[in-house]
Amino acid sequence: MAASGGKVDLTRTFTFRNSKQTYTGIPIIVANMDTVGTFEMAVVMAKHAMFTAIHKHYSLEEWKLFAADHPECLEHVAASSGSGKADLDKLTSILEAIPHIRYICLDVANGYSEHFVTFVKSVRALFPNHTIMAGNVVTGEMVEELLLSGADIIKVGIGPGSVCTTRIKTGVGYPQLSAVIECADSAHGLKGHIISDGGCSCPGDVAKAFGAGADFVMLGGMFAGHDQCAGEIIEKNGKKVKLFYGMSSDTAMKKHAGGVAEYRASEGRTVEVPYKGDVELTILDILGGLRSTCTYVGAAKLKELSRRTTFIRVTQQHSQSPKPQLARNWLVQTWLLHLHTYTHSLY
Repeated sequence: MAASGGKVDLTRTFTFRNSKQTYTGIPIIVANMDTVGTFEMAVVMAKHAMFTAIHKHYSLEEWKLFAADHPECLEHVAASSGSGKADLDKLTSILEAIPHIRYICLDVANGYSEHFVTFVKSVRALFPNHTIMAGNVVTGEMVEELLLSGADIIKVGIGPGSVCTTRIKTGVGYPQLSAVIECADSAHGLKGHIISDGGCSCPGDVAKAFGAGADFVMLGGMFAGHDQCAGEIIEKNGKKVKLFYGMSSDTAMKKHAGGVAEYRASEGRTVEVPYKGDVELTILDILGGLRSTCTYVGAAKLKELSRRTTFIRVTQQHSQSPKPQLARNWLVQTWLLHLHTYTHSLY
């Protein structure tokens, strides 16, 4: 028999390959997008031992104020940086001023460049004891390259995000389920870890990402629209909404870089998401769904989930009355966790 949902242990403990640091918590991460990766979000997430990758646009003074007011959150946040010199200078000033920040999130849209690999090596040399998240990539070879260059946790996902248009604008991408399975296998062979970043629109998708072998799952759209998100509540046609946009969108580029550079296309969209109130209810919904998944497949701990699941391809994830409709895919193809007829239990 499986454990009841209330008894399922969702916490994980990881020791990282290069930093040698140990993390204990529920391995769900708020994405480092400036609408959701906020200090306000981090305060609530930390109460649940969950993680927030803080966006890179806060000033050093704002970071100092946050650290002084909420020191208990610092073990559950990462400071983010792009791969430019100005980004690195700012990251360095934050980490030097606030030594209790142990995690760094190095985030670029395309991790397939010699420049990015060199950048990861230089950050590892500067911060030998910090845990480095780096990405995004989608293949095992690049996961190995980044781990050997000094990263600890590789961010996996190109194109699956709800406000990402990379696949439409460029034709580049990789089905997320396949990417997670392949990249997890490569990372775990080197005692590294991965984050599945993008493609989740409901708690069931989060469970599938863990089932596919992801160590962490990063969410953007599922955490959008809450009180803890940046931006004002807008009234439209009698309904309350908040803006959510990709970090390569026109909106983000105009806000932070004065516009989209002439040599590239915008690779993100701006959407109005329904206002959802306090993020606490969404957190409980996600965690409740994940515990139920574990109960269905006979996993007493989240750690066991990937060993107790296989995937079966389906054309429809759920039925919608009155007209059944093809579900939004969890990346190009739709999959469901497949329950074995009988699950052997270890407890």
